[in-house]
Amino acid sequence: MRVLLFLAALLCGLPSFAASRCDVNVPTQVAELNDVHLAYQSIGRESDPALLLVMGLGGQLIHWPDEVVVALCQQGFRVIRYDNRDVGLSTWVQAPASPNLTYEVLRYKIGLPVSAPYSLTDMAQDALGLMDALKVQQFHVLGASMGGMIAQHLADMAPRRVESLTLIMTSSGAPGLPMPSPALLQLLARRGAPDRQTALEQQADLLAALGSPEVKDDRQALLQQAAISYDRAFNPDGVKRQILAILAEPSRVELLNRLRVPTLVVHGTADPLLPVMHGIHVAAHIQGSQLKLIPGLAHRFQEAFKAPLLGAVLPYLREHRDEEQLQAASYKLQAATCPTSQSCS
Repeated sequence: MRVLLFLAALLCGLPSFAASRCDVNVPTQVAELNDVHLAYQSIGRESDPALLLVMGLGGQLIHWPDEVVVALCQQGFRVIRYDNRDVGLSTWVQAPASPNLTYEVLRYKIGLPVSAPYSLTDMAQDALGLMDALKVQQFHVLGASMGGMIAQHLADMAPRRVESLTLIMTSSGAPGLPMPSPALLQLLARRGAPDRQTALEQQADLLAALGSPEVKDDRQALLQQAAISYDRAFNPDGVKRQILAILAEPSRVELLNRLRVPTLVVHGTADPLLPVMHGIHVAAHIQGSQLKLIPGLAHRFQEAFKAPLLGAVLPYLREHRDEEQLQAASYKLQAATCPTSQSCS
């Protein structure tokens, strides 16, 4: 009877234990790398398989929805989310002058080289440096939008360290893929705000334009999201420099063709910034990749699509987490049963 009571108490306590283990309110820490300092959060047990989240253009670590982070952590992952360079609480690059985005966009449109103070490869090296600083050897990667582009480079740089790759609403950067509308590009590039309220209105306009036509946004909720981001950190020149890094990037088709990392590509059928052919093209060039298309999903983590997104991502991550743990157990067993003086086949 005592054993039964103990087991019942243990089982009843599991949800609260998982909730405390997956607390998204852990302190933000800073990793000091060679060139930049990266602000990050580590959520979950250090002994769990690591999952690195790489955010998109202008996005801060807080733009990964807390409920999504908790759901990922409750699958048994140590979830690491961070601010890319030039946004949030990470290093803001000190460029000689404010980038002339309009001029560089024109050069991009007519096929001329674009000048950028750093590259997406540099940003991928930042991510790898963060994992080195945390002493994480093997890890899974989930990248969204520009974060998916950075994740592609990361998997190419360290294919033996990346256990799985999940790419959401991203692109191969190949020429000929559908472009967003000029109106959306104008909203994306509009970064000069004379005051806080103007900046909030501009960001709310952009969020609305990136949303799904199937969902009616609450303007006040968008303004509140914009205010939280603005008050944590506001660096419009940094976002411009990130845009330049994207525009200066050549096609990643050759990179994708050589990837042999298990990959899931998730894309929305209503994406206005990177239309659905971008995701299809990425999946077509990664050998053995899986493609999940989500009807109605646009280019934002809107409430209505969080469940479909998790429904696409969680089973895939669980599968590769289990494979990683089985492989680690096999190595331990082999090390325990094989004498050091001889090899075991």
